[in-house]
Amino acid sequence: MSNFIDLIDLMIVTAGITVSVLGLMLSCRVQFMDRWLKSFFTVLFAVLIAYTLSDLLSQISLVMLGEDFAPLSRIGVFLESFFSSLLMPALSMLLLHSCGEDEKGRLFVISIILWGVYIMILIITQFTTFIYTVTPDNVYRRGPMYPLLLLPAMFLMLNNLAGLFLRRKRLSKRETVSFLAYILIPLLSMLIQSFVYGILMIILGTTIAVLIMFVLIMNEQVEKNIRQAREVADQQLKIRTLQMRPHFIYNTMSNIYYLCERDPEKAQKVVEDFNKYLHKNFSAVTKHELIPFSDELEHTRAYLAVVKARYEKLLEVEYDTEYISFKLPPLTLEPIAENAVKHGIDPEFPALHVLIRTEKADGGARVIVE
Repeated sequence: MSNFIDLIDLMIVTAGITVSVLGLMLSCRVQFMDRWLKSFFTVLFAVLIAYTLSDLLSQISLVMLGEDFAPLSRIGVFLESFFSSLLMPALSMLLLHSCGEDEKGRLFVISIILWGVYIMILIITQFTTFIYTVTPDNVYRRGPMYPLLLLPAMFLMLNNLAGLFLRRKRLSKRETVSFLAYILIPLLSMLIQSFVYGILMIILGTTIAVLIMFVLIMNEQVEKNIRQAREVADQQLKIRTLQMRPHFIYNTMSNIYYLCERDPEKAQKVVEDFNKYLHKNFSAVTKHELIPFSDELEHTRAYLAVVKARYEKLLEVEYDTEYISFKLPPLTLEPIAENAVKHGIDPEFPALHVLIRTEKADGGARVIVE
C-alpha cells in the first residue's frame, strides 16, 4: 500500500513540475499580457517549479535513499515548505494590482507579517521535534504540534479571502473566480493534508489552483485586448470623421475653383498640397504603429498650406523643427495645428501666427504648437 501511495505522489509531483514548466514557458512568450502580469506569472511559475522540485527531492530522498541521506531529506522538506509559503503573499500583490491599488498596500503588509510568522515557526521546527522531524534513519514524522505550522498559512489565505471580498466589485467575474480558486483549492487541500498523511494533496491542489488562475486571467487579458482593439477602431473612425469634415473639403474645392481663373499656378500648388493632405489622412487612419515625425510634419505642412491659400495674410506659419529623429502616433500633430487655426483665425484681429517647434527632451522629444 505504501509503495502504491509513493507511486501516486511521484506522479503528482511529476505532473506539477510539467505544468509549472509549461506555464513558465507560456508566460515568458505570451504577447498580449501587460508587462507587470507577464513578469508576475513568470516569477510565480518559477517559484512553483522550485516548490515541486523541492518536493521531488524530498520524496526521492525519503523513499528511495537510505539513512545516510537524512540531511538531504531535511533540506528538501524545508525548501518545499519555504517555496510553498511564497505563493500566498504573491496573490495579495496580484489582487492589489488588479484593483489598481499599490501592490505593497495594507493587504500585502499583513500577508508579509503572517508569512514572517510562518518562516519563524519553520526555522524553529528545524531544531525541535514538536511539529515535524526527519529521523536519523531518514524517516519523516509529524509531531503533535504539526497543525501549528499550517495556521499562519491558513490565516494568509483567509486574509486574501477577506481582501477579495472587500474588492470584489472592482474585479471582473472571471478575475474573482480565478482568485477564489487560487485561495480555496489549496485551503481545502491543506485542511485535508493536516488530517490525512500520504497523498500529496497540497502539491496537487496548489498546481491546479495556479493553472486555473493563469488560464482565467489569460482569457481576461485576451478579451481586454479585443475590447481595446475595438475601441481603437472606433476611435480611428471618429478621427476620420473629424479629419474629413465636408465643409473643409467644400471650402478647399471652392477656393481651388476660383484660383484656377485668377492664379492657375497657385491653384496647381493648392491641388498638390490638398492631394498630399488627403493621402496622409487616409494613410494615418489605417495605421496602428508609430510613424516618423517627418511624416506627421509633412501631413501638417500640407494642411496649413491649403488653409493659408484660403486665408492668405490672415495666417502666418513658422517652423523650427531641426530635431525630427523620433516617432509618434499618427494624427498627433496635425489635429492640434488644425485646432489652432480653427480657434485662432479671426478677420477682425491681426494675422494668426502659428509656430511649430521641436526640441530634444530627457528620454524623448517635445513638440510645441504655439
